[in-house]
Amino acid sequence: MLARGQSLTELAGIGPYLNKQILEWLRHPPEVEESIPEIRKNFLTLAEARKLRSKYPDPFHKIRGDLQMHTVWSDGSGKIQEMAAAAQSRGYSYIAITDHSKGLKIAGGIDEDQLAKQGEEIAAINESMRRNDNGFRVLRSVELNLSPTGVGDMDQAALDQLDLVLGCFHSALRRKEDQTERYLAALRNPSIHILGHPRGRIYNFRLGLSADWARVFALAAELDKAVEIDCYPDRQDLSIDLLAIARKEGCRISLGTDSHGPSQLEFMELGVVAVLKAKLDPKRILNYMSADQLLEWVKSVRELAMGDSE
Repeated sequence: MLARGQSLTELAGIGPYLNKQILEWLRHPPEVEESIPEIRKNFLTLAEARKLRSKYPDPFHKIRGDLQMHTVWSDGSGKIQEMAAAAQSRGYSYIAITDHSKGLKIAGGIDEDQLAKQGEEIAAINESMRRNDNGFRVLRSVELNLSPTGVGDMDQAALDQLDLVLGCFHSALRRKEDQTERYLAALRNPSIHILGHPRGRIYNFRLGLSADWARVFALAAELDKAVEIDCYPDRQDLSIDLLAIARKEGCRISLGTDSHGPSQLEFMELGVVAVLKAKLDPKRILNYMSADQLLEWVKSVRELAMGDSE
């Protein structure tokens, strides 16, 4: 744009001040610190993801679904139907709706009655697509809010009606001491199938928690549960270094964009790049399964959890 004599104010979010600042940086590049702060390390960019996508398109095209997103039922901006349409345009065959549960009031968490009503809406959408001979499916799920001891905040009877359950920590995320036992407790929670954004890190805001990750991923593999790559740009949690440990321990991986609107489904590219860089086996990634295969896996995890509780 500079070479063409265009003003950078033509770009979204760029006003006169930033236009002047960026032009100055382009003419006289600032010195870059050699040591990047830990709170900003190991994050990928969408530009990097798209470059890799052009080189290795198949892993991107073979993704069948997105397993974390939010709608107007909690803190999202899109309706379920809109999220489904956006996913279909990407060639997916399913999505999981994972609105926040009731304990996370700040994010509009929904209670058991609202979850049931949402289920009715999802059933109607699926029936409409079935009548239109559309193979797409919306899966019922929830982002279950976990206490630091791994306990969820919803009645088990409500969770039993869902296709799968994503469990996430949203409190006590700045603790410095080892949090291994917290993760082991969460994985042993029989309600949970996927442990979402495990570290709880956020770019330039929060480092996230630490743990003996080999033990955490080993238990996930033993219970046949999945850990998530949250593809949201500010999270990218799990990071590539932790994914290398997960690969070694052999646990399953789930990809979720954590979308809060239809356009954010594109964040999946960051997750797939992490998969490629960490050299993960596609057979261990839930999103490469068909909807039927995914539900069979959930069924087997539930049966295994029931056996352990007896």
